[in-house]
Amino acid sequence: MADARRADLDATGARVPGAGQDRPLLDAARLADLLATARTGYRLTVLPEVDSTNAALARAARADTTTMVAATAELEEMARRWRAADGPRGQVLVAERQSAGRGRLDRSWESRVGAGLTVSLLVRLTVETALLGWLPMVVGTSLVSTVRRVTGVPAVLKWPNDLLVDGAKLAGILVELVPVPASAPSVVIGFGLNVHAERDELPQRSTSLRLCGAHPAVLDRTALLAELLADLAGALTRWERDPRTARADYLAVCSTIGRQVRVELPGGQSHLGTATDVDAEGRLVVDGRAFSAGDVIHLR
Repeated sequence: MADARRADLDATGARVPGAGQDRPLLDAARLADLLATARTGYRLTVLPEVDSTNAALARAARADTTTMVAATAELEEMARRWRAADGPRGQVLVAERQSAGRGRLDRSWESRVGAGLTVSLLVRLTVETALLGWLPMVVGTSLVSTVRRVTGVPAVLKWPNDLLVDGAKLAGILVELVPVPASAPSVVIGFGLNVHAERDELPQRSTSLRLCGAHPAVLDRTALLAELLADLAGALTRWERDPRTARADYLAVCSTIGRQVRVELPGGQSHLGTATDVDAEGRLVVDGRAFSAGDVIHLR
């Protein structure tokens, strides 16, 4: 199921810099086999570099191949498969390097080759549009569960979906709705997870699985990504079957509840208070006021 192009070579056939024995590049063929064994129904493409995995999949969903920064042939093939009647349940795009990666609130996301996982998943979901606000939290809950199970690292979530360990950011998630004319809307789920990164390779208040003490045996990025995607596929299926389960699962791993927080709002305003709940719409409740967007700062 994986595209044949080697993940450790660029478009000219030259080896991607930054890869080494301590940080081997993703094994696309093995990853595809693992996803097939898990019966995810996902089609896999692994590239050495792309502008943004989320943006590339959004273009594929819209069949827009005119603005592709890199890997035009791969984008065209993804778009063709996505439009096909017998297309995959989901399209996974993994890149060893992003030239214009984005996180929440349009923040940039950078990772050295081999240091982390930069992944996006294109799916169509059967849940009501009104419930899609819960999707980022469903994804975050799934990733926390997998990280804990596979690596033993005690990750938690900061509302809505930043993965933290002892207050430092381990992973970020960006979910985007892609309206497609004459079709059910597609959703792009992107996440970046720090795996092997060392302290001097990370922004302040960030961490990696290696820095958190995860055993080297569980830091095989190919196997770890297969576990993350298989668990996510299962989580999305369960959510589609019964969306009501998402809230209790999320609250069990959200460290924001019960904390003193500052919610930084668009326009420079902020709100101080105690986070007491996440309501049925996925909004953070702070002293009785519900917030659907904003940057949450945990206060001591």
